[in-house]
Amino acid sequence: MKIDFANLTKAYLEHRKAIDEAMRNVVSSSRFIMGEEVRELEKQLQQYTGSKHAITCASGTDALILAMMALDIKPGDEIITTPFTFIATAETIAFLGAIPVFVDIDEATYNIDVNLIEEKITSKTKAIMPVSLYGQIADMDEINTLAIKYDLAVIEDAAQSFGATYKGKKSCNLSTIGCTSFFPAKPLGCFGDGGALFTNNAELSDKIKSIRVHGQTERYIHKYIGIGGRLDTLQAAILIEKLKHYEKDIIRRQSVAKKYNEHLGNDTTIPFIKENNISVWAQYSIRVKNRKDIQTTMKKKGIPTAVHYPKPLHLQECFEYLGYKEGDFPVSENVSKEIMSLPMNPYLTDIEIQYITKELKELL
Repeated sequence: MKIDFANLTKAYLEHRKAIDEAMRNVVSSSRFIMGEEVRELEKQLQQYTGSKHAITCASGTDALILAMMALDIKPGDEIITTPFTFIATAETIAFLGAIPVFVDIDEATYNIDVNLIEEKITSKTKAIMPVSLYGQIADMDEINTLAIKYDLAVIEDAAQSFGATYKGKKSCNLSTIGCTSFFPAKPLGCFGDGGALFTNNAELSDKIKSIRVHGQTERYIHKYIGIGGRLDTLQAAILIEKLKHYEKDIIRRQSVAKKYNEHLGNDTTIPFIKENNISVWAQYSIRVKNRKDIQTTMKKKGIPTAVHYPKPLHLQECFEYLGYKEGDFPVSENVSKEIMSLPMNPYLTDIEIQYITKELKELL
């Protein structure tokens, strides 16, 4: 048996007719940049999250950059975040000349440990950037309370959690600005790069929209230094069609995760989801001791696995200048040595799940 890790082909084929028609309409109109589908998608994203403003952009990475530019993050400013995440989280901070200040993670959820944040706040701190990792939202109430206390912005990196809920509220509508990604392998993915920002602040929304198009307030009139960060109309059209079915996909992901839990709960460390949280299961990640051997054997049996993430950011060469060393964030370092993601998508069958878990349990 050969298992597909993300099943992107099935995701397309299930709604092929509608997606193809949407793409044909864009091509026929020749409105490839900022066509009406972009505005329609933003309206639907706004309604979906409950946020007052939704602004699409070219990628999840651009979303983070746009958020910080809109908040006037300057060189030397400090932003508190996690070292256990995809590099874009801290990379974008450094890209703007600001300083990533890392805080270790909670060993149960793998999200930033809120109990360790306050001690890292200084006079240079301008924002906290929690990551809602693997599809589960971080502890936003505690983070927002700290932000209010110290007059900080909160940027939720929700690249992996669009559609997840926290105490009844949607990811991306829980902080000053929420940022997400529509990279193809994300729970809601387009056919290339794409992203979006969400805010309830009208002034920030207008500023983000302007920075997204080179700082323009009107054609050739530039108020801000900006970037070319627009979402292509084709991607917007695809996302409109996929969003129609997204809640069903989330339910399917929940079902897959539940079956994994039932099969593996007694054999390894399975994901822990906090009460009042609903994850969208961007990844289903377990902990194993002999990861390399397990991955090699699973691959031979047609079962793909992945490691998200094998090396914490504070130990990456590009961040050597920050002065961190091994041992500074022990939970992140330990988890990075054991974490392993199993295939996760809405299309996994019971037979496939049984095969994956049977082969894995024999190795464990």
